[in-house]
Amino acid sequence: MSDPDTILLETEAAMEKAIDYLKSELRGVRTGRASPAMVETLKVEAYGSTTDLKAVAAISVPEPTQLLIKPFDPSIVHAIKSAIEKSGLGVNPIVEAKHIRMQLPAMSQDRRQKEALRIKKMGEETKVVIRNARRDGNKHADALKNNPAKHFPEDELETLKNEVQELLKKYEGEVDKRVDEKTKEVMTI
Repeated sequence: MSDPDTILLETEAAMEKAIDYLKSELRGVRTGRASPAMVETLKVEAYGSTTDLKAVAAISVPEPTQLLIKPFDPSIVHAIKSAIEKSGLGVNPIVEAKHIRMQLPAMSQDRRQKEALRIKKMGEETKVVIRNARRDGNKHADALKNNPAKHFPEDELETLKNEVQELLKKYEGEVDKRVDEKTKEVMTI
């Protein structure tokens, strides 16, 4: 780390990456409606390797509570069915000739609450990652203080630490907002 600007940029990049990961995780959370994101990252054993479902099949939503999965190669339809059954989504995939239909049952209140807890846990884990980015940014700022090669004014380093703290607040707020939105979506019947 060479200067305060670089430290700030890299700290923000790490926090942004944590938010992006949270977004992708939240897309896979089951709500009352069908969404291709629920299954597109399921791992399917096909052709001697493990692949994401979206790489081997087209996924569509013919009805709000139904998913239709059409494998590009019909010979792997049973491998896809097996992956869905192992996923823990709590749905029963039905094989119809060359495709799979999934009817999503209405979510029970108990299931909704479990999903809400899972969402909250994802949010907390993301906040830990963001706080770690803050810690690293502050560590690099402290390293600049003791840098014999180049002197940085004390107030500039203090400003850097304050800016890193502001980034933390901003990204923690973003996590809270996304967690609240997804929780409302899950709890809505």
